[in-house]
Amino acid sequence: MFQLMRELEQEMRTLGLWSGMPPSAEAMSSVMPFMYDTLRFHEWLQWVFVPRTQALMDAGRPLPGNCHIHPLAEHELARLDLESGKLLEIILRIDNTMNMDHEDQTE
Repeated sequence: MFQLMRELEQEMRTLGLWSGMPPSAEAMSSVMPFMYDTLRFHEWLQWVFVPRTQALMDAGRPLPGNCHIHPLAEHELARLDLESGKLLEIILRIDNTMNMDHEDQTE
């Protein structure tokens, strides 16, 4: 999973979707799913999903199951007019890996 997170960051950087400027504290205080009301999807990936996933892995904690961010990624990235096929493939692999890891933990 560590490798997938690195691939996600690298592809987002390649596509110009990785920012050096964090969102405001106000934007980060959203309680909506995916902070949809204050962040764009790729911002949520960078500033919420990646750090939280990394923190869980660093702490040796289980990753969440029922990870299905790929459908939203398809919808949101289609709006950006980018060659996002590789990024979508990485996100699908993340979904599959998290879901598989969760199944392994519940057996």
